Amino acid sequence: MLTLASLALFATTVLAGKRGLCWTYFDGSLDPGVFNNGYGEVVAIYDYETYAPPSTNGNGGLGFIGMQRCLDCSSSPIADLASRQAAQGWATVFTLNEPDVNGITPSQAASWYIQYINPLAIKKALPAVTSSGTSGQGLSWVSQMISACAGRCYFDYINLHWYGTSFAEFESYVQSAHSEFPNYQLVITEFALQNPAGGQAAQVAFFQQAFAFLDGASYVQLYFPFVATSPALLQANDASAVAYVGTGSCLYNNDGTPSAVGNLMYTTSSALFQVNDPFGAGYV
Repeated sequence: MLTLASLALFATTVLAGKRGLCWTYFDGSLDPGVFNNGYGEVVAIYDYETYAPPSTNGNGGLGFIGMQRCLDCSSSPIADLASRQAAQGWATVFTLNEPDVNGITPSQAASWYIQYINPLAIKKALPAVTSSGTSGQGLSWVSQMISACAGRCYFDYINLHWYGTSFAEFESYVQSAHSEFPNYQLVITEFALQNPAGGQAAQVAFFQQAFAFLDGASYVQLYFPFVATSPALLQANDASAVAYVGTGSCLYNNDGTPSAVGNLMYTTSSALFQVNDPFGAGYV
């Protein structure tokens, strides 16, 4: 099975090893291993915390990425960050969940990052920001944090979230991020259509296009569709996500098997391109 240590082998390969599971604290009854079929399409899992994913099967054979989602929180105390990383052996750390809309300034984030994240001798991602185009949010927040770091923040990845109405909008956003930060790889740790009228079918059509695009983008290291849970679990535990995204993007059915979206996680980029070829002639 692939681990994060082997991701470097695929850094310039179009097809393999970019997909991951965006796990939740209420996924204890689910098995992440159902997506680890040995072909290397799904390689990673994160759960917004620095503790291992709650599940019926540990990490499911996937590479776990710890996330210090807040400056300090009871579930993932900042004082335990280094010891948890050392004990669990993560190769990558994600940081701060959407600070651009949660009252954390770029300068505050920079100081925090220098103190707590820099010392970790592993791959590092800057805080995960929203796709907001408002000044001081989204990509502009990232730019301001990098400026506040003044060359003292060590990082490997720009971390993005996106919700919107079309693949074209998503593609443009990702390309804009690459244009603004061309020297860094991107990780996209949440993305889906925003509660589309077409429900699951609309999400499937979107992800077919999105996966093919991301697999072919050499500047994208990893991507995590939202969300690795079931409709029933999401409805019972996260009403705001249901209202904002719906349940059509869930990777699991209520019985724990892969959903229509989940089945795409196994699909190679070539197959996704063929699905999207209206003329049935192969690659588009």
